[in-house]
Amino acid sequence: MKTRNRSTRRSRRRAELPDDACPECGTPMKEEKRKLKLPVNGEEITVPEATHIACPKCHEVVLRFDDARRLRQRALEIYRGKYRLLSADEIRSIRERFGLTQAELARLLRLGGNTLSRWEAGRNVQTAAMDMLLRMIRDLPGSLDYLRKNAA
Repeated sequence: MKTRNRSTRRSRRRAELPDDACPECGTPMKEEKRKLKLPVNGEEITVPEATHIACPKCHEVVLRFDDARRLRQRALEIYRGKYRLLSADEIRSIRERFGLTQAELARLLRLGGNTLSRWEAGRNVQTAAMDMLLRMIRDLPGSLDYLRKNAA
């Protein structure tokens, strides 16, 4: 006798929730401004007055696309300020001062192809060690020549 394995599938349909409903409990969410944390280079950075929507019942926090973009941008600014790192414009200025493309400077610093682009666009932030190397290129005559001779 053959045994047939019958699986009964039940379709689970969720009721459509309004756009402002909490994804966890369905309660209408409210816009808030409070401090949120975001990791930058392995460190938790606290951003005060970050706009987001939150559930008053279960406290679920949701970031809309623009809120997430602003949170990331502000966290990077705070991190740069905390460690007194070069700004995106200062990094671009150093590269342009020496007539280098992003790819050329990235190769000299042994960075990935898009890293410098992200720094110059303000989407990522450099480490303190890379910041110091960029300052040396800017401030110490001959440092770029040294890198050209010794870079892989």
